[in-house]
Amino acid sequence: MKIVIPDWSTMSAVNLGFSVFEEFGEVVCCGSTRPEEAADKIGDADIVLVNKTPITAEVMEQCPNLRYIGLFATGYNNIDIQAATAHGITVCNAGSYSTDGVIQHTFALLLSLAGNLPRYLEAVRDGEWEKSPTFSYFPYPLHELTGKTIAVIGYGSIGRGVARVADAFGMKVIVHTRTKPLDCPYLVVSREEAFRQADVLTVHCPLNEQTAQLLCRENLALMKPTAYVINTARGGIADEQAVADALNEGRIAGYGTDVLVQEPMNPATPLKTAKNCIITPHIAWSALETRDRLVKIVADNLRNYLAGHPTNQVN
Repeated sequence: MKIVIPDWSTMSAVNLGFSVFEEFGEVVCCGSTRPEEAADKIGDADIVLVNKTPITAEVMEQCPNLRYIGLFATGYNNIDIQAATAHGITVCNAGSYSTDGVIQHTFALLLSLAGNLPRYLEAVRDGEWEKSPTFSYFPYPLHELTGKTIAVIGYGSIGRGVARVADAFGMKVIVHTRTKPLDCPYLVVSREEAFRQADVLTVHCPLNEQTAQLLCRENLALMKPTAYVINTARGGIADEQAVADALNEGRIAGYGTDVLVQEPMNPATPLKTAKNCIITPHIAWSALETRDRLVKIVADNLRNYLAGHPTNQVN
């Protein structure tokens, strides 16, 4: 059995190397693969384990031995699911592997905004504290989270975890989700109310037709000028120009994002120079412990598929 990993460089420096997959067959590991190279690199493989390389209908047609696609990811928009089903190819993702890491990064972004940490780090480096006439130097506003309203958009495993942590901070949690959950202890509100009431709005939903450009001019106009917005979901959930304009015009107070519409970052994105905008390079999923967990889930998925009872199947 031949296994091809077309973009292992996205998983580099994990304790569990790709040798964990050698128990299942011959492993061909590629650092990266351009979309036009995918069919050639997969070739006669039976199994592909992939992160972001597109596996299109055309690729599947050129790789007739392919029977299984395992994802080093929760999202699977890089796979033509309809074509995979038509070709009899099983697709399994790695759901919930990054929950803890994304929750942690969500609050890293929020706490950085609430505490104005980037400004204070820069001030210390520039020697401003050294010139202070008093022991404490705080020219930039800082805010407590306790008592603030956080609107959680999306109530899957990450959204639920963010709500629990926010609750522990003493925040008032409200939730907006497409399907009303049965076990939600928090107030469930409409999308409009989520934007209106939020002191913090944080997005934890998939990117689809309903959520594309959710952070748009119209919705941002509903928000308080003191509100922070956090996006650790998908870049396409934001209209980046609308967010940048809202920041620069003082219609929201800050934006923290780990994801952009174009990745790697397009230097022309208006968010790069927007006021009080923190951008991290899509790292919420990438803690060492998180990636080790991911590799284990992908290996378990493959083992279960070969045993005849696939897990985390998406088609």
